[in-house]
Order: sequence, then structure tokens, then C-alpha cells
Amino acid sequence: MKGKRTPRRFGYARISAVSQDIRLQRDASLNAGCEAIYVDEGFSGARLEWPGLETALGDLQSGDTLYVWKLDRLGRSLKHLVKLMESLQARGIGFVSLTEGFDCSTAFGTFTFQILCAVAELEREMLRERVLAGLEAARANGSVLGRKPALDTDALIEAQLMIRDGFKIDHIADTLNVGRSTLYRHLSELMFQGASETA
Repeated sequence: MKGKRTPRRFGYARISAVSQDIRLQRDASLNAGCEAIYVDEGFSGARLEWPGLETALGDLQSGDTLYVWKLDRLGRSLKHLVKLMESLQARGIGFVSLTEGFDCSTAFGTFTFQILCAVAELEREMLRERVLAGLEAARANGSVLGRKPALDTDALIEAQLMIRDGFKIDHIADTLNVGRSTLYRHLSELMFQGASETA
């Protein structure tokens, strides 16, 4: 008869640019007792695939705990984040955000996570309303013609979130697969303030 498996702690760290230093995240996971740390270097939050995270999720088993430096290290998409948390909970895997101080294996930690998700959802909906209002105003002024726009509503929301987080216009344009001038035009039409300062 096999002995009972000992739960393990796994760390995950991600940086958007290889020029950034990942040691802070790695050291925090080590200090938390993580025996394995999975890393994605040069992967922005807007990307859909993170090999290191996928490997970590494949290695995690029931009773294990996933540690991250901060919640946003798991990506910018609220839908993806909530789905990931639900998957971890269904598999009996814990989740700890080291800097935000919550542990989803506890009732209070789960509550804190839900509050953060609610705030993020409210922010996204407010941005959506702002984008839709901007599009309507642009159409009323004749700025938006009948052709299909290069950026849809969701992409414009993502662009605004990335601007808020300090990403440069060139990086945002590359991530959304549009030209710099196209991105500027859309932001200008929607009257997003402060876009030029982030260029």
C-alpha cells in the first residue's frame, strides 16, 4: 500500500520583458518554501500562452499549492483568471498571492479574491461604457466610417488597461497586432486622455 503523498508548494514567476529582474519573485517563492519554481520571461500579460505556467498547472496535484508574487502575474484577463481559480479549487489545489496577502485555501482568502475580481470587473465595465460612448461620439462626428474598425471594443478596452499599467504605445500596438498610427487614431477618436504621454 502506497504512503500518503506529501503536499508540495510550487512557485510561479513572470516578467514581461527579459530586461526585467525576476529575482524578487523567485526569492519570494523560495522564502515561502516552494520546492519548484516555474518561470516565464518575456511574456506580457496580454499573451494567451505562458509555457511555464502551463507546465506548473500540469505538475500540480490535489493538496499542492501554487504561489505567485502578485495576482496580475497570472495574466490580465479577468475571465481567464477566474477560470483558472475555479479550476485550481476543483482540483483541490491551493493558491497564495504573496504580496497581496491572501490564501485561497481559506474562506477569507477566497473572499478577498472575489472582492478583487469584482473590482476588476467593475473597472472593465466602466471602460467598456467609456469605449462605447466614445465610439458613438466619433460616429456622430463622422470620424468612424462604415468600414470594419481595426480594433474592436474588447481590444480598445485592453489597450486602455495596458496604458493604465504603463505599457508603451509600440508594445501595445504589437500586442494588438495593429500599427502605431492606427492605435493612435483609435485612441484619439475615443478621446482617451494621456495616450501621448505613454508613447
